[in-house]
Amino acid sequence: MALDFKDLTPPVIVQELDKYIIGQSDAKRAVAIALRNRMRRQRLPEEVRAEITPKNILMIGPTGVGKTEMAKRLAKLCGAPFVKVEATKFTEVGYVGRDVESMVRDLMASAVAMVKAEMQVDVEADARRRAEERLLDLLLPGLRNADEPIGSTQATVIAPAKSSSAETREKFRTMLHEGALDSREVEISVNSPNPTIEMFAGTQMEDMGAALGGLTSMLNGPKKKKTVTVAEALPILEDEELEKLIDPEKSAQEAKRRVQEIGIIFIDELDKVANREGGGSSGIDVSREGVQRDLLPIVEGTTVNTKWGPVDTTHILFIAAGAFTVSKPQDLIPELQGRFPIRVELSALSASDFERILIEPKNALVTQYTQLLSTEGVDLQFTKEAVSRIAQIAAAANSETENIGARRLQTVLERLLEDISFGADSMAGQTVVIDEAYVDQRFSDFTEHQDLSRYIL
Repeated sequence: MALDFKDLTPPVIVQELDKYIIGQSDAKRAVAIALRNRMRRQRLPEEVRAEITPKNILMIGPTGVGKTEMAKRLAKLCGAPFVKVEATKFTEVGYVGRDVESMVRDLMASAVAMVKAEMQVDVEADARRRAEERLLDLLLPGLRNADEPIGSTQATVIAPAKSSSAETREKFRTMLHEGALDSREVEISVNSPNPTIEMFAGTQMEDMGAALGGLTSMLNGPKKKKTVTVAEALPILEDEELEKLIDPEKSAQEAKRRVQEIGIIFIDELDKVANREGGGSSGIDVSREGVQRDLLPIVEGTTVNTKWGPVDTTHILFIAAGAFTVSKPQDLIPELQGRFPIRVELSALSASDFERILIEPKNALVTQYTQLLSTEGVDLQFTKEAVSRIAQIAAAANSETENIGARRLQTVLERLLEDISFGADSMAGQTVVIDEAYVDQRFSDFTEHQDLSRYIL
């Protein structure tokens, strides 16, 4: 749940991030300050506010150390529209960086969905009441003909009631609330889904797709009749009423405001589009530089056309991330480097970090597996020594093979609990204790032969 902006001071932001991400204090401080500065900007007069742009952040660190998770949690914390994109997407055949504006369209789509969901909560009760009245009109005879339109649907009563008096209506309402009518069938006619139009990659085709968006909404297929029970009809009618009660222009306007004021775009794998150090000027390097130059105006601030209207990217916060093991941040074109003035390095995770990750976060892996098996009636418990041993094995696997960070813990835990998860349905009511001896037994091949290939994702 998003906190109130005035409560999100940098220490509070860091404290909230600490609930889900272990370590990386420098990166947490950087994103906390960046978020707080956005709030400070909104308190300034309009003429001053327009001149202050966000200080974009470049996170440098190996995979699996929390870069993406930090950006996601930050957006969720303040209720900001958020989208994650892969920089390598724009180097695929047919893209070559020309489709970078799609990230802004995706962000706008995310914001519209967010705003609509919030508006639906406010009108949910009214929509349900309206849907209920329409359903009662269908169930009671004499009020509507079988094929008379009701909103955007038509309905045919299969087994009509015998009375349409107010008293009978209230009786049916009570029966509806109690579920006594749930199995009764009605036949409704709904619009067929809109036809799907495939688009090729590239800005021009994307623009064409946005232009055709309004046309496809007019090409509704023929009415499709389907027989459903009352229990199934009520959500259908309720969804229609929700759509009627939400003003699409108002939701799009609010979504656009949020995108332009507090939107966050996370660009992952930025190092993959940097020119390799000493790599010359091969064709692929030219392609990478082209991607960077197409990213530049988006990050600097430009206007992107979407089907909800033009969106200004000037005040969107961009957080980029990459390992930068082969290339370096200095290999990016100077103009793009200058648009990410804040650089933070995230450190690789150690065995002690893994031990904390297993038990401390709110969504800790040990907690997740304990909760999953509790649904089968199995009480799964981990000793402190077992947790420490799991962390040591994961850290050793990372050091001997490819370092995939905290993701290694999922591989190790899946192997550790494989037998228990497989037979959990026959272990209801039992308490299973995972101790150090059990861990060593399950990973005997590792402890004896240091065979780490089994734990490579």
